[in-house]
Amino acid sequence: MDIPALNAFVTVAESGSFSLAAELIHLTQPAISKRITALESELNCRLFDRISRQTTLTEAGAALLPRARQILEQIEDSKRTLTNLSGTIGGQLTIGTSHHIGLHRLPPILRSYVDRYPQVDLDIRFLDSEAGMQAVLHGELELGLITLPTESPAGLITHTIWEDPLAFIAAHDHPLTKLSAITASSLANYDTILPSEGTYTRQIIEAKFAPLGITPRVSMATNYLETIKMLVSVGLGWSVLPRSMVDEEVSVLNVEGIELKRILGLVQHPQRTLSNAASALKQLLLEIVPSEAL
Repeated sequence: MDIPALNAFVTVAESGSFSLAAELIHLTQPAISKRITALESELNCRLFDRISRQTTLTEAGAALLPRARQILEQIEDSKRTLTNLSGTIGGQLTIGTSHHIGLHRLPPILRSYVDRYPQVDLDIRFLDSEAGMQAVLHGELELGLITLPTESPAGLITHTIWEDPLAFIAAHDHPLTKLSAITASSLANYDTILPSEGTYTRQIIEAKFAPLGITPRVSMATNYLETIKMLVSVGLGWSVLPRSMVDEEVSVLNVEGIELKRILGLVQHPQRTLSNAASALKQLLLEIVPSEAL
């Protein structure tokens, strides 16, 4: 089976477009189509339906996709293993990180890494923690630096790097700031702005309220913490943010009986051989992070 054709197939399947796939792997669209046609001829089945400018997998294509990914990952893994034998720390390192970690935690680490290993070509992808977890699981990233889920994900290795205390916040003139004592029930009387449903941070927050029989009154949801902070600061509701983001723009609410924190960490696939570049980044995290190291 032709490897470039398999790569073209996976890229089209994941992008949903022949033209976009051509851009992603730096080929012309006719060249992509030729590779797919050759693969379909070899397998004697149609892999894509092309209807009204939409490209969708056929049943055969859907069956092939996970196997094609596995084949390509095994080839890349073999290449990394052979490259690692030289001991050289270079080449491309593809990692994913959440926007918050990328903005507030990674800069000094990356600065040190780039100084030590200038031959490494860093490909940093900013994405939600949940998407980062899936990207590592599917072999699209060597490492992910994300908010870790409350339960260890099946099939992946996670390492705690930072504990990230969370704070309840509101605008300075919000009615909650005038209360002598704030309870979970107090919060439920006012609108809140929280991360989107299904995010690990949202799950952590809801898990604290659920045993109390309280459901926060969510008026808006967004995954961008900086946006949440802005919306809170103008009085549109209370929220929860990392304490590291709290400044004079908002007031901290001391809620009785509730303390929140999340865990930020590293995630990797146990069956993927880390490149020398990835291993060096992992080691650097060990050196920089004090007590919550891997």
